[in-house]
Parts: sequence; structure tokens; C-alpha cells
Amino acid sequence: MLNNKISKIASIILFLFFLTTASYGGGPLNVNYYQSIDSDSSETVILISYFDLREREAFIQLTNTPDTNIVHVRIFNVADNCNENNFFDEFTPADTHVYNMRDIQTNDGNPSGVVLPDDAYGYVVFEATEREIFGNLRILDDSGYEYRTNLVFARDNSIDNIGQSPPIFFNFNKNEDVKLSDILIINFPINQSNKFDASGILNSWFQFDVDIIDENETLFSCRDVVSACVDNDNPLLDALLELTGTGVASFDYGINNAIPHSRDGELLCPGNIIEEGLVSLRVESSPFNINLNVGVQELFGFVGLNNGNDRGSFDSWWATNLCLTPSFMCE
Repeated sequence: MLNNKISKIASIILFLFFLTTASYGGGPLNVNYYQSIDSDSSETVILISYFDLREREAFIQLTNTPDTNIVHVRIFNVADNCNENNFFDEFTPADTHVYNMRDIQTNDGNPSGVVLPDDAYGYVVFEATEREIFGNLRILDDSGYEYRTNLVFARDNSIDNIGQSPPIFFNFNKNEDVKLSDILIINFPINQSNKFDASGILNSWFQFDVDIIDENETLFSCRDVVSACVDNDNPLLDALLELTGTGVASFDYGINNAIPHSRDGELLCPGNIIEEGLVSLRVESSPFNINLNVGVQELFGFVGLNNGNDRGSFDSWWATNLCLTPSFMCE
């Protein structure tokens, strides 16, 4: 069974190595193994960004193009039990605005009303009334390295008939003295009306079976992990661990002992010291298995690698409609 599993994964690897460039020093990456995101749709456009103020500075640039836009800015702070802060911002044609997440001002220069603490980290959802917006993010670590990439597109009404999801893969190595990693997995709940459901954030999670495949196509089994908008102080953590039968749930992870987490957080594959290869995340469970009324979820992620000093690489990926059981949307 293991040999068959390795053989199947190896055949995928040969193709995916040409698609994934999350290796150190790469530029922005958008890899979608599920469904193409149509950024030209007339539906409401949603952009997803990561932010981190833990001994870091975070800047998110948003650009509007032809039409006046009202943008709903929704900020979810993991360190505050993933509670939402939000405000509305107006963009005139050809506007560009940079949100300094340590001092958040609106596009017209007024206070947004949202003040984040020094240990805040999590994600931002930008919902626009028109389709023509795009953006990028920049995170400056106090150690000297930077993370930069484009914001990730999502959109309402992105659910089509898609079956069970294939694994998510990203590659890594220690080129240019890579030492640390930041693996962010953002769950994006969609309700039965096919709309982003902020109220579902706290009940949104995925359980993954994690494997690492080295450069010789040897597979190493890791543990199961849960991705959720929680940290170790979240009051929902114990219930989530009991529900999933896993030992760890987190918003962000490090890869393994060779490239641990930048903030001393949990690892996807503790005890593993492989320095180059692929990480495979295969969905094993989610709220779909328990309650079909939660709707569907999309997954968004960022892969950060850095040398702890002056160089960093940050890439993004997304996965649409991870349907594990038959429902009104997944048949």
C-alpha cells in the first residue's frame, strides 16, 4: 500500500515541481489545484490577506481601477479569539491606499476605528462592490527580512459541482541558508446562500493528514493537524481537539525540525529533519462530516521561508470547494 501511495504521489510531484515555486527566493505564486478563480466575474470580489504584528510591521496595499468602490474591510485577529473588527472604506477611480496594520487609516486619511494590539496576527478580508480591485501585502520582520506577495482572489458564488479535494502540495528547501518558516492556512466559510459567512469563522476548520516527500521521492508520514483560527489561549481549542481527536490545532505552523516556525509555533511534521522536498496536506475531516448546514469552505494559504536575517520568500495558494460529503452543493 505504501509503495502504491509513493508511486502515485511521485507521478504528481513530477508535474507539480513545474507549478510550485515556494522555494526560497521565489516571487508571488498562485497555484489552484481545484477550481479557477474568475477575477473578471461581475459578482462581489473578495481579496484575502495575511497580517502579523508580532515583532513585525504589516502593510496591505489595495488598488481600485475604473469605478467608485465601497470596500468592506474585515479583520480577524487570531490572538483575540479570532474576533472580527470591520469598517467600510470608499475608493474613487484609480485610487491606491496602503493600510498600515499598526495604525489603520481609511482611504481619506481618517482613523478607521480599528486599533490592533502589538501581538495581533491573522487575516483580512476585503469585500468590494465592483470587480476591479487588486492588492498586495508586505511584512517586515524586526530581524531584517521581508515577506511580499499578491493578495489572493476569492469571490461570492464560486461554488460549482466539484468532488472530494485532492491533496495540497507545496515545496521547500534550505537554499540561501533558509532556517525558519511560516505556513498559514486560512479557512474561508461560505453559507448556504453561497456568501462569505463571517459568523462561521469560529466553526470553520480542516483536519489534514500531513506527509513530507523528499527529493528522492521517499515519503515520510507525519501527524494529523487541524487548521483553524485559534491559538493556545482560545477557549474553543480543547473542544476542537476533542472533536477531531488530534493533538494540535493552529492558524499557523512551521514545516519540521529542519525549518521550524518563525515564532516557535507548532510544526506540521515534528521529529522530521528533511531539508528539501514537498509537503502534502490531505483533507481528512471538516465540519461537513458533522453538520451539513455549515455550507462549504475555501482554503487560502501562504508559505513563508526566511533565513532569520535579511532574506525572505512568501508565496500564496488557494483551494476552492473542499467537499467531503454529499450535500446541496457537493453532488
